[in-house]
Amino acid sequence: MIDLHSHSTVSDGTDTPAAVVALGAAAGLTALALTDHDTLDHLPEARAAAAEHALRLVPACEISCELGDRAPGTMHLLVYFVDETPGPLQDRLGELRAGRADRNQQIVDCLRANGMDVTLDEVLAQAGEGSVGRPHVARVLLEKGCVGSIQEAFDRWLAKGRPAYFERVRLSPEESIELAHASGGVTVMAHPSSLDLEDEALEEFVAGLATTGIDGLECEYGRYSPDERASYRELAGRHGLAVTGGSDYHGDNKPDLRVGTGRGDLAVPDELLDVLESRRP
Repeated sequence: MIDLHSHSTVSDGTDTPAAVVALGAAAGLTALALTDHDTLDHLPEARAAAAEHALRLVPACEISCELGDRAPGTMHLLVYFVDETPGPLQDRLGELRAGRADRNQQIVDCLRANGMDVTLDEVLAQAGEGSVGRPHVARVLLEKGCVGSIQEAFDRWLAKGRPAYFERVRLSPEESIELAHASGGVTVMAHPSSLDLEDEALEEFVAGLATTGIDGLECEYGRYSPDERASYRELAGRHGLAVTGGSDYHGDNKPDLRVGTGRGDLAVPDELLDVLESRRP
């Protein structure tokens, strides 16, 4: 059993990379991918922990893509088999992280203008050494009693369309795929339902990305029902895409998900990793 989608404190999870690896080992996984957002900084700690647990670590990250008006929702691209050495994708990720910093200041300024005593230093402290994002702002709001839950922080303030949501610099799906391939990576669309597209529109969108060169589709996802997983496997098959899967573990930020098993019924077979690896440039 494998898990090709998880997050640590290096982006928006609440467990360190070493702790996520330990959870993967305890779950009986043979391979784990930590896919922190727009960064590969989790790899050194995760690699050392994986060696201790005799668990295969798949180097990976997750990129938030710019869709414009192509879909009402969001698209995340999982990139596998890239490490932290310099390369076209790695260099561009550094620029994206700089864009995150500008947006974080905008979010804090907006919240303060709406009467909440939140500072950027408090948000940075939540993130520690990791990449700072909206979940860290949400946790500050929760700890200060401004909201009753992380979800409420997003629903009231931080989600797209809410007062403290600000766009940031993102790569298009096509640019992300090109950079990933130039860096030796394999690309997979994460949780395709997040696009919020109806069946026919999703089919067209996936067909376009398949033509562009995307390698796979995340079908075995931690929050999907068996019927949803089957439907996405069929979608992947129609377009010649590899099938992948993972829990999308975030620790306390997504408390219903567990490493390896998602909500309890996830079991991603080892052979899917072999198929994915065969797609390497």
